[in-house]
Amino acid sequence: MRWSRAEFRVAMVVLISLLLIAVAEGKISSKSNNKNKNKNAYATMMYMGTPRDYEFYVATRVMMRSLDKLNVQADLVVIASIDVPLRWVHSMEVEDGLKVVRVENIHNPYMSSNDHDRFKLTMNKLYAWNLVEYERVIMLDADNLFLQNTDELFQCGSFCAAFINPCIFHTGLFVLQPSAKVFKDMIHQLEIERPNEDKADQGFIGGYFSNLLDMPMFYPPLNESKLDGHFRLPLGYQMDASYYYLKLRWNVPCGPNSVITFPGAVWMKPWYWWSWPVLPLGFSWHEQRRKTLGYAAEMPIVILEVLVYLGVIAITRLARPNFSKLRYCRFDSKSVIIHNTSLKFLAMVSIIAAYVVPFFVIPNTIHPVIGWSLYLLGSFSLCSIAINAFLLPALAVLTPCLGTFGVLLVMAVPWYKDGVVRAFAVFAYAFCASPILLVSFCKVMATLQVSLEREAFLPSRLSDSPPPSGFNKLY
Repeated sequence: MRWSRAEFRVAMVVLISLLLIAVAEGKISSKSNNKNKNKNAYATMMYMGTPRDYEFYVATRVMMRSLDKLNVQADLVVIASIDVPLRWVHSMEVEDGLKVVRVENIHNPYMSSNDHDRFKLTMNKLYAWNLVEYERVIMLDADNLFLQNTDELFQCGSFCAAFINPCIFHTGLFVLQPSAKVFKDMIHQLEIERPNEDKADQGFIGGYFSNLLDMPMFYPPLNESKLDGHFRLPLGYQMDASYYYLKLRWNVPCGPNSVITFPGAVWMKPWYWWSWPVLPLGFSWHEQRRKTLGYAAEMPIVILEVLVYLGVIAITRLARPNFSKLRYCRFDSKSVIIHNTSLKFLAMVSIIAAYVVPFFVIPNTIHPVIGWSLYLLGSFSLCSIAINAFLLPALAVLTPCLGTFGVLLVMAVPWYKDGVVRAFAVFAYAFCASPILLVSFCKVMATLQVSLEREAFLPSRLSDSPPPSGFNKLY
């Protein structure tokens, strides 16, 4: 039987299509197998209910992407509460390649409804013990900055953590062996309200493994075998950022300098643009974000703010002649004092607002260089309103803006000997700048007073009724 040319072409198309489908199925199966082939996992948690949910979402993605860049041989898992937005879950799964495990929130019995919401759901961290499909899990907080691969930690025992405090280990990073039995017992201990010093995961886990301080130090076995029991981790796996700020360099001789952690004030976490150069390590975190996640999410807002600020500068400059005319209105003698006091108050409020408002409208997680540049531009543009509306000296009004730029330069100098010298340099700058700031304030008030006195004189001359049209003809 001979095939026609048309039939042969159809047969070839069908054959090629079947081959492509088979190859695609093979790839999908391979990806599925690769996704679950790892016996260990890096895990972190995410929950909702605080004013900083988005910031921690960004921090989680940056940390996990940085681990992927380090080619860790483990799954990357996010333990997310069921109220985490689905669009965030989709981004983490599809764009970042993370495995998201949805869980119900674990009630924290130690906290009342009046307590701070920052720690109400931190007990979700206990779900790490329920990841029983893995042999070892490294549980992480989102404020960790990884400097190098730490896969050797998977050789540690059933529980391992570092003591950044002499007597209390830190739960920002710890190694555990998942166990449904341990997880069930921990939930039971929560229900009976086992004593907890800080009402959060730190105190609960610290009390549950209260003998860790007496355990031996962990050193990775050369044969890559996994240890049993509890171990203390070298400090290099949880380097407190405060150590760096004293010497402006790492000086942790015990163990590898692998992971930096940022405990302390939540508003000074490294992902906030204002944390640098107040805390120099914030720039390192942002460099890691620039190389992994990027800033595409914040850039539209940044561009819009720049356009608005440039528009304000242009409009206030063009409208300067009309601003002063609005202030020339006639008052009787009883209202002059109230009028002058109100104008002084309004002028000072507008100047203060020019330095406060831009700070709160900048995206919190933008790069520090962009954030501070946008702040200075916003302050300059809003100050131009006060300068042109009240006819104030530009240099005096802009002195705080120039002073802010100067202190940023002082703090950002990279060649300080140590943190103490850096602190003295900042204090010396503030001491020298304070008289200039005071003189500028006095200059603004004096100029405003002169302007008000001139205003009180001019309206009486400008508003006098002109003489009758026939007045000159009579004389």
